[in-house]
Amino acid sequence: MNLVNHCNRLNLITLVVVALFAAILFAGCTSNANQNPEYVKEAVINQGEVEPVMIYAHVNNHVLEIVPENNSSTAAFIELLKKGDISINMHDYGNFEKVGPLGTNLPTNDTQITTQPGDVILYQGNQITIYYDTNSWNFTKLGKIKGLSQKELKNILGEGNVTVNFSLQ
Repeated sequence: MNLVNHCNRLNLITLVVVALFAAILFAGCTSNANQNPEYVKEAVINQGEVEPVMIYAHVNNHVLEIVPENNSSTAAFIELLKKGDISINMHDYGNFEKVGPLGTNLPTNDTQITTQPGDVILYQGNQITIYYDTNSWNFTKLGKIKGLSQKELKNILGEGNVTVNFSLQ
């Protein structure tokens, strides 16, 4: 084997090794942004650890846990909640939801969905709804109330108007 062929073979081997190393390195850096985790993660300045964030709805002497969606609308809602609790006066609409004005606009991530009881929805970027039945429309899902049946949720929300206080604790 002559020196030129030997150098070409070494260059090819080096190129393959570098390509494999780069593939391994970048495989560990892929994003999970398209996955729908059970909660939004937020960086915590505590040795670089990441902890889950939960949203709470305080209504009629009950505290409801809301598992946040992973989207920019929910992130903006959480940023608002970091500044303080948000109290929303909600009324029945269509016999399937409670809805009330947020008092500000959030970014929307509307998709065609069929809501389920317990879904917390951003409607038109400036209203919050809690569904206790189903409805199909273009909505932005903010989260899902954990562990309640449709009947339990409807009983907690009650009939008529209700004030819901959203918080991070």
